[in-house]
Amino acid sequence: MTRVFWGFLPDDLPKKKPPLLYKPSNPDILAYLDFSVSTTGMLAGMSHTATSAFCRSIKLQCELYPSREVAICLDPYCGLGFVLWCLCSVYSGHQSILIPPSELELNPSLWLSAVSQFKVRDTFCSYSVMELCTKGLGLQTDSLKARGLDLSRVRTCVVVAEERPRTALTQSFSKLFKDLGLHPRAVSTSFGCRVNLAICLQGTSGPDPTTVFVDMRALRHDRVRLVERGSPHSLPLMESGKILPGVRIIIANPETKGPMGESHLGEIWVQSGHNSSGYFTVYGDEALQSDHFNSRLSFGDTQTLWARTGYLGFLRRTELTDASGERHDALYVVGALEEAMELRGMRYHPIDIETSVIRTHKSITECAVFTWTNLLVVVVELDGSEHEALDLVPLVTNVVLEEHYLIVGVVVVVDIGVIPINSQETCFDGRGI
Repeated sequence: MTRVFWGFLPDDLPKKKPPLLYKPSNPDILAYLDFSVSTTGMLAGMSHTATSAFCRSIKLQCELYPSREVAICLDPYCGLGFVLWCLCSVYSGHQSILIPPSELELNPSLWLSAVSQFKVRDTFCSYSVMELCTKGLGLQTDSLKARGLDLSRVRTCVVVAEERPRTALTQSFSKLFKDLGLHPRAVSTSFGCRVNLAICLQGTSGPDPTTVFVDMRALRHDRVRLVERGSPHSLPLMESGKILPGVRIIIANPETKGPMGESHLGEIWVQSGHNSSGYFTVYGDEALQSDHFNSRLSFGDTQTLWARTGYLGFLRRTELTDASGERHDALYVVGALEEAMELRGMRYHPIDIETSVIRTHKSITECAVFTWTNLLVVVVELDGSEHEALDLVPLVTNVVLEEHYLIVGVVVVVDIGVIPINSQETCFDGRGI
């Protein structure tokens, strides 16, 4: 049975303000633990001060006021999904339409129908929700339009992510539902990780997200060289939403901890009032916690404490202006530091190789790339027969060699659903997932 959860309180409960509001004796004490997926047993904690600053920052960025209605189709268990489901509407006073993503497996149109029915202007989803709608409703747009489904009022559709923006998927989603009134500029992405659950988030009054094209060969050497669209070896990278109020970002060398310029790829470090307080574990690894949440630059501004995200990216000053009329810095996320593969003295990101492999054959539904000993392993899911599986091996090895100059050591062809995808779709900080 599909359900749309409206608000936080049933109508039959009294709506009087409680006589006493809880105030912690120390605002820096722990407010809650974020139960993100982790095989290490480490959970990130948020203090009362950080939680309030977090909700305030999202309220300002998204202009969340009591008169607003927001549709949220995210898992409510951890990360930004938990904050949007359980905290933001309490802090800001707006109403939230809550759609559990699991309901979309039975009714893929539930989320978009709720957005249309309640004339929602702002909505949040995940890439898995977007993919469910794209695949499940691809042939139903005419019937949905006939039923009166209208997305023309949507001002922002934000994909909550802990990874590089999936440009191809967001473009496919925008193109598919354009006939239902969805404005292509409405779709954007966010970026957060365990040390800071929301670093970037597209607001309502900011300029449209920008996309740049970088030379993939230079990127392997941690250099950022912009090229024209359609250039050989060009890689499109979409801006990960606008940096939230009160958030400072610097790009640092992950080994030397020195600051890096616009032309270099480095680790994203963040300083913010809503940084997580630290990792909490029964093992008590204080050294790891100190390195993640209290890092200092080796030169330059050596006094500021930064949290290390574990993600590689770069900043660029754009020509676009925000609501205040000032130019803004755009953050481009490339990938998790610990997921990157060091091969022949160069840094490769699995998603680039996986994208090449998936394009080689229409029956390849999913792909995973990793290294085992000194071999590059490619695992592909095949929606086809065993005969087709034999044909895939030369296709896979050739495309990886031609586009990435790498020799594949092992090709594994498996059935659909064999490659495990964790519930968060990506590791949060590239460590221990």
